[in-house]
Amino acid sequence: MNKEKRSLIFSKLWEQNPNPTTELVYNSPFELLISVILSAQATDVSVNKATKPLFKFANTPEAIHALGLTKLKHYIKTIGLYNNKAKNIIETCKALIDEHDSEVPQDREALEKLPGVGRKTANVILNTAFGEPTIAVDTHIFRVSNRTGIAPGKNVLDVEKKLLKLVPDEFKKDAHHWLILHGRYTCIARTPRCASCVIFDECEWRPRFKQAEKDN
Repeated sequence: MNKEKRSLIFSKLWEQNPNPTTELVYNSPFELLISVILSAQATDVSVNKATKPLFKFANTPEAIHALGLTKLKHYIKTIGLYNNKAKNIIETCKALIDEHDSEVPQDREALEKLPGVGRKTANVILNTAFGEPTIAVDTHIFRVSNRTGIAPGKNVLDVEKKLLKLVPDEFKKDAHHWLILHGRYTCIARTPRCASCVIFDECEWRPRFKQAEKDN
């Protein structure tokens, strides 16, 4: 895919949604951090349902740490892998209190040292909470990048590096949200909704072109 086509793709995604953002509901970098930790192998909808009552009762590192493991599990038990996630969240709250004055660090290395926080989660926090031009590659972004030809790669790190190199600078900060939303609602896994796709003409997915030729 050439530079011009890639720029046109992001121009169209911008026109469709000028102010993209996460579908996780949060009111602080800390709430976002907890939500993202919970979102691993879970939907944003399920996370929001769990965090709404949790954050009403406890939405600071001190408050959640004071809940303890058993009470925290009660709030998040509807989310997959909740036992391990609860353990990581309690340990992360302790680390934030002891090492970061109860603030979420705006630094990749510090973020990735927190229990339950890997590269993808750190990228989400740096981008969504702090406005940095990072791109967290999840299953949706990996699929869209490969299927469309925007930034094909064999693994998530490969795709992330290519996106950071190839996405035009003016679109880089919001690229994460455009791609994830596109993958979640249009370029879905089994039957992509090409008929409603705003970047249909720029997409380089070969099976799609073959089907278009048959339809014509």
